[in-house]
Amino acid sequence: MNLRAKYNIPENAIITIAGTVGVGKSTMTNSLATALGFKTSFENVDHNPYLDKFYADFERWSFHLQIYFLAERFKEQKRMFEQGGGFVQDRSIYEDTGIFAKMHADKGTMTKVDYETYTSLFDAMVMTPFFPHPDVLIYLEGSLDDIVGRIHERGREMEQNTPASYWQEMHERYGQWIESFTSCPVLRLNIQDYDLHKNPDAIESIIARIGDTIQTAK
Repeated sequence: MNLRAKYNIPENAIITIAGTVGVGKSTMTNSLATALGFKTSFENVDHNPYLDKFYADFERWSFHLQIYFLAERFKEQKRMFEQGGGFVQDRSIYEDTGIFAKMHADKGTMTKVDYETYTSLFDAMVMTPFFPHPDVLIYLEGSLDDIVGRIHERGREMEQNTPASYWQEMHERYGQWIESFTSCPVLRLNIQDYDLHKNPDAIESIIARIGDTIQTAK
């Protein structure tokens, strides 16, 4: 039986996956899209004109980079809804302001004025009744040890050279962010309970929980 229909998930639903680096967002995105017959939406970093400049000089380019991400994510959100939905999205627009821009402001790599300008623009674009929010945001979470272990397992060079303190900070910031997130319904999944690498069949129980979350929010 069609899993989307079985668990009452609308064919035009938008499902967004959120969580820190290494938590399994891409795997979850692809697995859900395949099981539901949905399209995928992934972040495109290949043509980002600010990324290299940002890594060379955080203070100078953090504001430019965040504005670029905001514009690209806004356009992508609009595109998914204009195409009639039926998408699973890797990474949300909400994480940019709630975690990354805030981190730059806290650390002083983005000025107070720039941060206020950025959040004002974000609120005007996103925090309105007219913005097409997802039907559900799936928040993938796990212990710091589990997440760091996954990062080491996949062996990406840039991640291997990143200090452990950075992953700890990201883990804490994500935990704080999700506790106050209210922009759309949230389904929290622990990566120990739903490891799609070890147990691909767990996808049906995830879809059942997605259906319950969407229906409960109506």
